[in-house]
Amino acid sequence: MPRDHPQSAARPLSGAGAPGRRPDAAAPAPGSAETPFLELLARGASADAYEQPVLLARAEGLPAERIAALQQAKALALRVRAELEGRRRREAELSALFETAHDLAGLRDLDAVLQAIVQRARSLLGTDVAYLSLNDPARGDTYMRVTEGSVAARFQQLRLGMGEGLGGLVAQTARPYVTDDYFRDDRFRHTRSIDTGVQDEGLVAIVGVPLMLGHHVIGVLFAADRRARVFEREQIALLGSFAALAAAAIDTANLLAETRSALAGLERANEIIRDRSAVIERASDVHDRLAELVLRGGGTHDVAAAVSEVLDGTVEFTEAAAAPAGALESSRAEGHAVRHRDDWIAAVTAGGELLGALVLRGHPGLDPVDQRTLERAAMVTSLLLLARRSAAEAEHRVRGELLDDLLDARDPRLLRDRAARLRADLDATHAVLAARLEGGADDADQEADARRRLWAAASHLAATRQGLAAARDGGAVLLLPLAPGDTATELARRTARDLGTAVHEPVTVGASAPVGHLTARSDTVASAYAEARRCLEALRLLGRPGDGSAAEDFGFLGLLLAGERDIEGFVDRTIGQVVAYDERRGTELLRTLDAYFACGMSPARTKDELHVHVNTVAQRLERVGRLLGEDWQSPARALEIQLALRLHRLSAVTARPARH
Repeated sequence: MPRDHPQSAARPLSGAGAPGRRPDAAAPAPGSAETPFLELLARGASADAYEQPVLLARAEGLPAERIAALQQAKALALRVRAELEGRRRREAELSALFETAHDLAGLRDLDAVLQAIVQRARSLLGTDVAYLSLNDPARGDTYMRVTEGSVAARFQQLRLGMGEGLGGLVAQTARPYVTDDYFRDDRFRHTRSIDTGVQDEGLVAIVGVPLMLGHHVIGVLFAADRRARVFEREQIALLGSFAALAAAAIDTANLLAETRSALAGLERANEIIRDRSAVIERASDVHDRLAELVLRGGGTHDVAAAVSEVLDGTVEFTEAAAAPAGALESSRAEGHAVRHRDDWIAAVTAGGELLGALVLRGHPGLDPVDQRTLERAAMVTSLLLLARRSAAEAEHRVRGELLDDLLDARDPRLLRDRAARLRADLDATHAVLAARLEGGADDADQEADARRRLWAAASHLAATRQGLAAARDGGAVLLLPLAPGDTATELARRTARDLGTAVHEPVTVGASAPVGHLTARSDTVASAYAEARRCLEALRLLGRPGDGSAAEDFGFLGLLLAGERDIEGFVDRTIGQVVAYDERRGTELLRTLDAYFACGMSPARTKDELHVHVNTVAQRLERVGRLLGEDWQSPARALEIQLALRLHRLSAVTARPARH
């Protein structure tokens, strides 16, 4: 973890002996810093309430170590709270996926199951329309079986010839196809009847994935929007998983139909149907347990533990690199669990992407029912992983797009609703931070990978602190709220440490001055970002890589770095205590300082300039030293003090009323 250089630390504005704290005050009783925050977590308090223990500790004058411990406990508690809220959101999303799997396991009505699949596909992908078509071998064409969100009767009654339209292309190639603009896409054959139906429905962007039984395409599952849209790879993979469920539902329904037909004339068929019923009941029980487990917030290892209990063996989820390569590739290609020595391997895939494997250890004699259970558990695991990834990436992408719009000076009034949905308060006081990696990369690929890791870490940090993050200018930019009593410099240093720990490389962070009411002007965020970048470059030029700072930390250089010249603040930070002392006591310390510097820092010449005794000059300078610190005559401090004196005189002159 990067540490601050000893000479780069900001000087505190007040000493440890702050007014109002009695030296002989009794120390508070020791206690755990986590206790108040655990109580807040237990009662489900709002995020604002987590600041109260820290504020109370400061008000009571507790030691800095205690306050730091409370700050750390607060950050940990807020992360736990954010994780709990995220899990509740993910439970709602995963519920739809596993309800579909549960419906399939307890199949009663094929139309109801297909309707549920189409409805849930439309909901999770966020499209205007979703529909499913099935092939009709008797007529040699394909027809609409289920639609959701459709409003045009002609579209709902479409029958397509084989090889016609986007669906025909999917059926021919047995591969997913996507078009961003249907009527301008010439990869498939357009017909008047199909184009008229699509036009009546107003569809523009369409994605279709095949419904496969073995190596045969039996239909196509579609999702479509009435506006131009680019479908992400994860969304296509998710639609493919729903298509697999739909195909399984159709396959199961066909098996039930064949079994019921054979039952009328053959006793053997009666035995088969009893076996099939037992298989379905067992599969339903497995899916019920898995669905209940995931809806309670379980993970992939919890799913593996549940399947271990069902199969009376040890099931583990492993990364793809840790599984036997040959068996894993066979399972991926065949779509079934395969035996490897005394183990069984079931590939966890989504839309062709290999996500890992479920491995059943030491169970060579696996019957077909248990093999199918292991395969379905792998399917459930893939849906869980894909849904969680999609949810996280979607939230990070939306937060980045909002910050990009703020940086590009879009009309901020139009961004309020989007910010509210992300729980970002644009009226609160924020700081804009520019972050950049300091570790060198051997080639362009490594550099791109390092930038992706930085962006991912920044996005996670922003999400946990109710802020925003985006990738920009070869690094990352963050918009984070400032807690009461916090400073931009402290926030920059914490952010540099957190990001450096996450990416295992030094990260330099420059921060803007605190900004409030981000929607007051369209260029507010852009101006603050420019100031943060200037601070970032200043840190690098001053040899402080891996550090974090704001303009307030650079003394008079901060006046040059700041987006708005905070002259009054600079004067107050530099000689404010001397000004206040003169005003309270009626002394002439400021006049003495002016004369002292004007006389080349010579007490003898200063006493002549002021017409006072040299001892008077010495006493006044001693008082100045107690107010400003022992290093006030060092070259750097002396330069800052002289500049502050001149700015103070200038402000006093400009503040006088004009004489007439």
